Amino acid sequence: MSVNDIKERIIKAGHEAVKQLIKVAEEEIIKPDPEDELAADRLKNAAATKKLAIFDAFEILNRIEVEKALIEGKPVEEKQKSFSGFAERKSK
Repeated sequence: MSVNDIKERIIKAGHEAVKQLIKVAEEEIIKPDPEDELAADRLKNAAATKKLAIFDAFEILNRIEVEKALIEGKPVEEKQKSFSGFAERKSK
């Protein structure tokens, strides 16, 4: 099995991983029970999980693009990561 064959398999697996991450991001956040003291923490954790799933999916897709370009012998275009928050962007 050649290196390119292995990379193609990894790319395919990456696409499958992105599909799973999309499912996580699309899941509904269950509304908290007002009687539950941990509801705010659960909501916060659910939102953080969604954010992480979305950022991971984009990171995987960007890497897939780079690897496909390398396999096809095309020039690789470096993309600047812009996942910083509003405050971080404005502080520069």
